[in-house]
Amino acid sequence: MKRVLVGLLALGLGLGLAQQAPLKIGVVVSATGPAASLGIPERNTLVLLEEQVNRRGGVAGRPVQFVIIDDASDTTQAVRATRRLIQEDQVLAIIGTTTTPASLGMIDVVAEAGVPKISLAANLEIVFPVDEKRRWVFKTPQTEQQMSQPIVRDMAASGVKTAAYIGFNDAYGEGWARAFEAAAREAGIQVVASERFARTDTSVAGQVLRILARNPDAVLIGGSGTAPVLPQRTLRERGYRGLIYQTHGVANPDFLRVGGDLLIGTRLPAGPVLVFDQLPPDFPNRQVATSYVQQYEARFGIGSYSTFGGHAYDAWAILRPALERALRREQTTNLAAFRRVLRDEIEATRNVVGTHGIFNMSPTDHLGLRFNEAAVMVEIIKTPAGKLDWKLLRTFR
Repeated sequence: MKRVLVGLLALGLGLGLAQQAPLKIGVVVSATGPAASLGIPERNTLVLLEEQVNRRGGVAGRPVQFVIIDDASDTTQAVRATRRLIQEDQVLAIIGTTTTPASLGMIDVVAEAGVPKISLAANLEIVFPVDEKRRWVFKTPQTEQQMSQPIVRDMAASGVKTAAYIGFNDAYGEGWARAFEAAAREAGIQVVASERFARTDTSVAGQVLRILARNPDAVLIGGSGTAPVLPQRTLRERGYRGLIYQTHGVANPDFLRVGGDLLIGTRLPAGPVLVFDQLPPDFPNRQVATSYVQQYEARFGIGSYSTFGGHAYDAWAILRPALERALRREQTTNLAAFRRVLRDEIEATRNVVGTHGIFNMSPTDHLGLRFNEAAVMVEIIKTPAGKLDWKLLRTFR
């Protein structure tokens, strides 16, 4: 388990800021392993944000320190990292982790310790229902229920009558299977096949052959990172010519790099930040999304941004004002009490404009995003310059 501390002194802060006790925020991300293409931009975003906030005087005059641990895309390591951050580093809150199974595994740990957590994973079950454990847990990515809607609407508009599903054999894939089948049924689309594969599989030939035997009009692949390239490649190699959809879990440059031209024509729902420069001028979070992308690319290179870094940016957009409000109510020296107050202030989040939408939390909603502001439909195209890119197909406002 790789552990990285982004030190305050290494940032060259002024003596007055550096002498104050930092506000420690624990971060768990998947910077290596199968989910690295998601976790790396999350980590990079938080490194960038720490530098910016401390250069501008910190939060309430105190420096911020993100204590970042790489869970290597492994649930056991994510749980272990969470315990270390709480017990050894005594963090005020936790951001992370990247994947659904690991985020679910962290719930018991943060609930037992009474530490608020903002997850960077998609599954609805991370925050719903808000029970005694999940009252400590919040998230920023759109759920599979929200993102099934654009897919099914696009299928219906394209004349799709039958569809198949192939997804991860874990909580992410199962959540998508349930959400997609429910949305498809409501739209009158018949799901004729439902298959699973592991994130580390090297072949899905058997699953694809069973799908092809049902001859669906469209196929949805329920995965994240670069692993979903495998079933798409296999479908195309086996002669499938129907529509292929992916989830918002693939909205990153590495997916395009690994998949190459076989991805052309693929459709997927995504957070609006993915196509920030194609959004209508009055889209509510276009300005925030544009600012984030410009900052990220200035530090990490043109074309390096992804929706996943945006989830981390949004987590801090929620956490920072909550910290400011909590600091007016309680001292961080009373750690347990401060964590309780901070949890309450996160839940009180209203009208926070992020890269993916506008967040309005409540005691029963620990995501707080509305579908019509948080989802757009995109298609993978090849530009005249020969580069794969994302094209905005439609918004839902």
